[in-house]
Amino acid sequence: MIDKTAIRDASTVIVLRDRLSQPRVLMGQRGANAAFMPSKFVFPGGAVDSCDVEITLSAGISALCHNRLNEDVDGDRSHALCVAAVRELWEETGLILGKSGEWSAPNEDWADFAATGHQPDASALQFVFRAITPPGRPRRFDARFFFVDAEAIVGDLDDFSAASDELSHLQWIALDDVRKFDLPFITEVVLAEVAARVTDDMPPASVPFFRNNDEESLFLQLRGLHMRED
Repeated sequence: MIDKTAIRDASTVIVLRDRLSQPRVLMGQRGANAAFMPSKFVFPGGAVDSCDVEITLSAGISALCHNRLNEDVDGDRSHALCVAAVRELWEETGLILGKSGEWSAPNEDWADFAATGHQPDASALQFVFRAITPPGRPRRFDARFFFVDAEAIVGDLDDFSAASDELSHLQWIALDDVRKFDLPFITEVVLAEVAARVTDDMPPASVPFFRNNDEESLFLQLRGLHMRED
């Protein structure tokens, strides 16, 4: 049984399309009866599953992003977080972040993804933001936000036919219009990081981290410069 009071690791994926002409981000609306952020427009994402650590990536995230993901945490969680990002993007939108490859025996959560003939690929992901849900909410997550250029997505960017029903009204929203939608506060904050990614292909100089716990709320910067480089 899931402990609803525990802080769960989670991954969120910000997909940016047409960045040099008319930049747009992919978002959908959560259900009105959802326990977490009902009716809000959000980026695809969700909690890390226990099986995510067992899934093989065809390619991993960059060394710098790897180091930043493992800053201010116990143990190495980067692999599971990247796998969860690819899985959640697939489940909630039907879009594939992967490379051609066969699976020997995919588990149930990955059977449909494997059937497309691809293996998950995290090499295009950039870690750009981290935030812990403040105390007092019905669900709490330690969410890592990953940016990815839509050019890394396999297939038709407008085909959401394989998506689950977790998000409705999936659509590409122009950055100039996105604040007209009903957004969570943290999404509005993250959009500033998205705007910085429009013309910059490199990882950010540092990753903002809103660390909310029962004692205090801190705004930190994750740099990942003093850890192991792969």
